[in-house]
Amino acid sequence: MNVQLRPETEARLTALAAASGVSVDDYLAALVERQSPGSETATSEEPPVSRPRQSIADFIVESMKDIPAEIMATMPTDGASQHDHYIYGWPKRDV
Repeated sequence: MNVQLRPETEARLTALAAASGVSVDDYLAALVERQSPGSETATSEEPPVSRPRQSIADFIVESMKDIPAEIMATMPTDGASQHDHYIYGWPKRDV
């Protein structure tokens, strides 16, 4: 079978196969096996994650734990309700 590819697509495919350390034929075969519905080797699972996922709130708390107390004391306490003031410089709203 011959498949006509645009030159940029062929170059990208060749580069991806080379980066994976396989031939273009083997690279395409692996893609087909992974994408074929009903195939025994097809999988809809996501690849394993190297670390457990965390919520955005946990990420923020973790990121802010190293901020010194004197810096935290200068942070606005009404940031959520007055975000337009802090982001855009608009006058504070009566809340």
